[in-house]
This record gives sequence, C-alpha cells and structure tokens, in this order.
Amino acid sequence: METFFMFGKYSSDALKKISPERTRKVISTIQKLGGRVKSVYALLGNNDLVFIVSLPNAAQATIASIALTKMTGISFTTSPAIPVDQFDRLFNKYN
Repeated sequence: METFFMFGKYSSDALKKISPERTRKVISTIQKLGGRVKSVYALLGNNDLVFIVSLPNAAQATIASIALTKMTGISFTTSPAIPVDQFDRLFNKYN
C-alpha cells in the first residue's frame, strides 16, 4: 500500500453539501478501491481539506481522485507521500 495526500478545494456548490453522510460516502469509496482512510483534516489556506489515505498504487489514487470529484464537487489534488526515512535511503542510494 502507498500513502497519498488528497488535498480538496470546495466549490460553492460543494460547500452547501457538507455533511457527515458525505464524508462517510467518501470513506466508503476509498475502501471500495482497496484503500484505507488514515485521517481527514479541515484546513485553512489554499486547500480546504486533506484526506491521508493508503491505496494500492497511483492508478487507484487517480481513480479515487476522479471518483471523489465527480461525487462531491470538490476538486482534489492527489500527491504520493514517501516516509522521510525511505526518502533518505533513496536519496543516499543515488547520491
């Protein structure tokens, strides 16, 4: 499983539909794609929320991002996340 940060930006329509039920549907969608939601945070700044998720691969993360945007009207920017100790080992291997 790989970790992805899914940063969300609300549209004006998506803001009107904020609810615990929608959040449960998002979590269910991630699970149906073979993933797990590690945590969810509301943010201040350029993004309105972030889902930290585990998914099998980048293809599943792409599908999740598109599916959640279609379902919620929230625009998602999805980024892979590498634990810093793994990043350090990769960097040192090729440095």
